[in-house]
Amino acid sequence: MQIQNIRAVITGGVSGLGFAVAQHIVKHGGKVALFDINDDKASTAIAELGADNAFYFRTDVADEAQVETNVAAAKEKLGGLNAAINCAGILGAGRVLGKEAPMPLKQFSTTVMVNLVGSFNVAKAAANLMQHNDEQTDKERGVIINTASVAAYDGQIGQAAYSASKGGVVGMTLPMARELARFGIRVMTIAPGIFWTPMVDGMAQAVQDSLSASIPFPSRLGKPEEFAELVGFILQNTYLNGETIRLDGAVRLAPK
Repeated sequence: MQIQNIRAVITGGVSGLGFAVAQHIVKHGGKVALFDINDDKASTAIAELGADNAFYFRTDVADEAQVETNVAAAKEKLGGLNAAINCAGILGAGRVLGKEAPMPLKQFSTTVMVNLVGSFNVAKAAANLMQHNDEQTDKERGVIINTASVAAYDGQIGQAAYSASKGGVVGMTLPMARELARFGIRVMTIAPGIFWTPMVDGMAQAVQDSLSASIPFPSRLGKPEEFAELVGFILQNTYLNGETIRLDGAVRLAPK
């Protein structure tokens, strides 16, 4: 699928990895619908991308009815829908047995609801519309790309909720790809390592240097545009399906 033909919903699309993906798609002629809850950043994002190329929908990805409504509205605005890229997520950091008390169950469930259930929610709503698209090369009708994390494989102390949610994203990739294959819809997941995001920008320089040094090669944090370039490659290569790709500079997270 050529990027200029992409009409994509991108969750977490107004900042970080999601916005980088939006920039990449628009730069190459595609159009995007940004799903997020940050109205302030949304106006800046739309201004940069261009009002003819990008549209904002305030969306709680864990809200089934809202997602279904907004995905349909996005298809109408974009003039079609053939890609859904899930980048929305929260950290949900905290120890199972904290200093004061065990982790509140709500903290764990909220992390899973946003990161895992939210990804599934958007994916199934998008797939429901994509199944009716006209066939393209290799009889393809659409692409779903989810975002996991290297923490799905080597989560650190304090990441039980986060790792569980991202591990679930990895786990649903293959069965979803197998099920949607008959509709010509591919499902892929990217598991990024440590990337430059607004969260990292707020860290002390010493912490940033330490994070960079922990990455074998290249010994630096990942750039959002590198994540976006991988998304672009996945969109265009129809033989990529049912797989999770680590994008991490060979890092393996230490226990803490």
